[in-house]
This record gives sequence, structure tokens and C-alpha cells, in this order.
Amino acid sequence: MRLILAPMEGLADHSLRDILTRLGGIDLCVAEFVRVTNHLLTEKVLLRTVPELASGGCTRAGVPVRVQLLGSDPVCLAENAAFIASLGAPGIDLNFGCPAPKVNSHGGGAVLLQYPEQIHAIVAATRRAVPKHIPVTAKMRLGLEDTSLTLDCARAIEAGGADELTVHARTKTDRYRPPARWEWLAHIRETVKLPVVANGEVWTPQDSEKIRHVSGCTDVMIGRGAIVRPDLMRRIKTGDEAMHWPELLPWVLDFYDQLRARMDQRHAPGRLKQWLGMMRVAYPEAEALHRTLRTERDPVAVGKMLEDMLNPAIHR
Repeated sequence: MRLILAPMEGLADHSLRDILTRLGGIDLCVAEFVRVTNHLLTEKVLLRTVPELASGGCTRAGVPVRVQLLGSDPVCLAENAAFIASLGAPGIDLNFGCPAPKVNSHGGGAVLLQYPEQIHAIVAATRRAVPKHIPVTAKMRLGLEDTSLTLDCARAIEAGGADELTVHARTKTDRYRPPARWEWLAHIRETVKLPVVANGEVWTPQDSEKIRHVSGCTDVMIGRGAIVRPDLMRRIKTGDEAMHWPELLPWVLDFYDQLRARMDQRHAPGRLKQWLGMMRVAYPEAEALHRTLRTERDPVAVGKMLEDMLNPAIHR
């Protein structure tokens, strides 16, 4: 069984990928999507989203990071995929699932699920452009508004030469509302011969077991569940008990220090609060810290608060 960290725009960035992969249990990451329009992306732009390209395409823990491309032009996607492959990317992933209205209004993401022929053209062009030893994979939802073209889209991805297909078991209009339709994963797996990765509504080790049982899939991609419970992948792999907040707090400080080092410092508190806001589901302490920091915008003051919590005796 492989556990894969899902691409999550504005959430699972380089810093969080570093933290989560060092916590353990993750076999592969797919980075936030890189938008492709009508030109060749520069190395500088790519490194902004996927800094791991500068270190062999892996996180500090040695976990490979595939680069996800979002767009609708087969030629432009293929050209950019070839360039990214030349930079040492461990794999190229194609986005046919993003539900964001801004993305869909520009012809990308889940809106492409209305057009299996175009999906086929994108996958085929990308596969031809990328060296055979580098995987070309795809991620899709079940459809735009319904499942009438689900199997057609899966077949199109397979016929285009993709090496693997991840399916988020919801339609675009379902967005993130539970439940995910895990039974559809089994239908897709029985329709195509390429490996299918299960994705959608996995929050606990028990959910991971259930989605594999219902879908018949061996591998699981996890998104928000891994943000809410940063040790989730490790627990699934090892059976370990859940981390307690005092064990997690040093990782939170590490994450915040990375944010301050790599971005405009004034944005670091907001990004930290975003993560804490999600962890509130699993950790009451994250709720308390989020409340404490809610109105604090000074990045230095936020850092001092975290350090005081981590080393109370030193900072009395």
C-alpha cells in the first residue's frame, strides 16, 4: 500500500510537505497545481511552487514530489511537461478535478470532464512529450454535475497512455460535501487496467481501511485528513497511537519558522492560522492557540508566543 499526499492549492505547500513527510508514512506527494496557459513556464516560476525540483524532486525526507499541471491546451501542456521533466521531476500529474470556479471558467480542472476526447488528447500529448521512465499520471473527479461520463473519462485517460489514475470520489458540484462515493472507485477500477488510487473523505486509519475495502484499490491519496491530523499517514502505516499536542507543537514552530524564512513575513501568521484552523477538528489546543493568535499580525510576536509555549520554563 502506498499513501500519497494530495495536491491542495494554497494549503499543502512546500513547507507543509516538508513537515508532513518528515513526520512519516507518506510515500509520494503531488504538489499544488501549476497553471499552464499559452507559454512555456520558467524554471523560476516552477521553483516557486515546487522548490523540491532543486533537490532531486524530493522533500527533505526523501519523498518524491510529482508536479501537477492544470490547463486545457494539449500542446502547451506537453511542452511544459517536457521542460519540467528535464528539470528532474519524478513525475507529471494532470489535473482534471479542480472544482474552483475561477479555474473552471478558464477551461481547466473539473470542467474538462465534459470532454473525454480533450482529456485523451491532453494525456496522449503529455505522455509522448515526457521520457518513458517518468510517470505521467492523472487525477479526476467523478464528473462535473453527474456521473454520466465518469467511465468515458477514465477510459480516455487510460487510452492516452497514463501510468496511473487517482479518482476523487465526488463530482465537481459535490465539492467537498460528505459522503464521498467510494463505490464508484470500484466501478472505475473494474473498467480500466491502469492502477487506480482511491481519494476522498479519509480522516482516520479506519477510513483508510474502509475505502480500500469498498474500492478494491491498494493505494490511497489523502488530502485534508492529513492536514487536520499531521500524523495520520504514519498511524495508518505503523498502527502508532495519535500524537499528543505537546509532541506536535515543535513541528508547528518548525513550520512557522520555514514560512518566515521563505515568504514575506507579514503573510506568515495568516498561513499558520490557516493550518491551526484546520487542526481544531482534532486538537482542542489548536483551537485555543488559534483564538490566542486570531488578532495578532506581528510575525515576530507570533513566533515568540510559539516559543514561549514550547519552552515555558525558559521564557518565564
